[in-house]
Amino acid sequence: MQHLVILPILIPLLAGAVMIPLEDQRGQVRGAIGVLSAVAMLVVAVLLLLRADAGGADAVSVYRLGNWPAMFGIVLVADRLAALMLVLTAVLGLAALLFSLSRWQRVGAHFQALFQFQLMGLNGAFLTGDLFNLFVFFEVLLAASYGLALHGSGVARVKAGLHYIAINLAASLLFLIGVSMIYGVGGTLNMADLAVRIPQLPPADRPLMEAGAALLGMAFLVKAAMWPLGFWLPRTYAAASPPAAAIFSMMSKVGVYAVLRLSLLLFGDDAGSSAGFGGSWLLAGGIMTIAFGAISVLATQDLSRLAGASVLISSGTLLAAVGAGQVSVTGGALYYLATSSLAIGAFFLLIDLLERGRDVGADVLAVTLEAFGDGEEDDEDDDEVGVAIPATMAVLGLSFLCCALLLAGLPPLSGFVAKFAMLSGILNPQGLGRGPAAVSTGGWALLLALVLSGLATVIAMTRAGIRVIWAASDRVVPRVGVVEIAPVLLLLGTCIGMTAAAGPVLRYMDQAAIALHAPEDYVRQVTGRELSAPAGAAR
Repeated sequence: MQHLVILPILIPLLAGAVMIPLEDQRGQVRGAIGVLSAVAMLVVAVLLLLRADAGGADAVSVYRLGNWPAMFGIVLVADRLAALMLVLTAVLGLAALLFSLSRWQRVGAHFQALFQFQLMGLNGAFLTGDLFNLFVFFEVLLAASYGLALHGSGVARVKAGLHYIAINLAASLLFLIGVSMIYGVGGTLNMADLAVRIPQLPPADRPLMEAGAALLGMAFLVKAAMWPLGFWLPRTYAAASPPAAAIFSMMSKVGVYAVLRLSLLLFGDDAGSSAGFGGSWLLAGGIMTIAFGAISVLATQDLSRLAGASVLISSGTLLAAVGAGQVSVTGGALYYLATSSLAIGAFFLLIDLLERGRDVGADVLAVTLEAFGDGEEDDEDDDEVGVAIPATMAVLGLSFLCCALLLAGLPPLSGFVAKFAMLSGILNPQGLGRGPAAVSTGGWALLLALVLSGLATVIAMTRAGIRVIWAASDRVVPRVGVVEIAPVLLLLGTCIGMTAAAGPVLRYMDQAAIALHAPEDYVRQVTGRELSAPAGAAR
């Protein structure tokens, strides 16, 4: 069990390395290796989650490579938040890999290997305990995502992919500059060690530390697609193949994870005069991102861009919740993170099934009466694999309805539970050891943004559903294989399971939120030292 923490990194690394030398004719072998790898990662992630949920000394599992002290060596840390992100990545990865077996893995080279390296980068980013290796895993997942974004070629993918690459290279430069500034001031890149040192910084060094943190935050916010840094996301995700877009919905949460982790660990209540650094900017930027995403879902006539705009709303909601700085809001936001990630991933996969048999320009023709595009996929893309399901349109329609309810936050599914938990936290603001307080202006603005974004999503999804499923009487019923619909049902079934077990799941999220806002155990387990505020600092 002591080596369990490193397995989510080793499993996809070894699987991807084995796949590369395999000949193209052995697609079934590569697919089997990929699915086995994803299942193994899911088992390990669930074990880590159960271990973290057990509490006590196992709530924070620390793995020191080479048994070096955390300040000098590489350290991996699995707490409640990291375990949650690993489980979500494994579930989405398994669903996307199953979906790709029908045809998508054949439209380009090395899809399965790239996908494994993508999972490796995601898992490493969630587990790493220092900023330098966070940068390393960021680059691993980005390098793999470049290939996945371009997988299948085509004008739209190449154009969107080149924009995506250029933007992320610029963000990586900001990442390096920010990390260098933080290391120059703090003398360490271990996040737990920085949490101990930041409260003790002399006043002359604090502005440089905060400037480095601001640059680092900008790099994370580019990945999280906060307005106005997220203009690239809807086009890139819409152009990517459905399996790639599904896992990209998790990749956008890496930026949110990094902001959540570092803002509460480095700039929490124990950070002295730097406590709460950037929180108001996150709240304002998150609300603006929600507004931009709501306008985008109303403006688009394309289902893939509608899913991309939903990612913007999800990211904005999470960033604003982090900026609110309240334990109760953070717990609801973690529940929302899980629900929105799974729902958006299912929606990207479902779109490919709904669009079969329809004119590729039907959505735009409905408004502009002008043709749009002539298709990009090769003839082999039309090959179907597996046994077709009965009652195809009924299954697709019910799946679309579930996606609409989850994304809009309507009852009875988990999207409603998540938004209700966040709204309850906003209307009853309190922190650790604090009594009730008045709702702030930012809290009211966030509440209004959540309600209006839900209304915009309802309008957009209803309009799309009528146009795609109900009004299209002359469409050809698509042939959907079991291997294609099963991943969609897996993701939606997980959301339904979260609804049925809302009590235990919310309890876990609340415990994770409490641990994030009071990271003493995290710091103690990693460094062996206590996290304490400087003399005279407010607690």
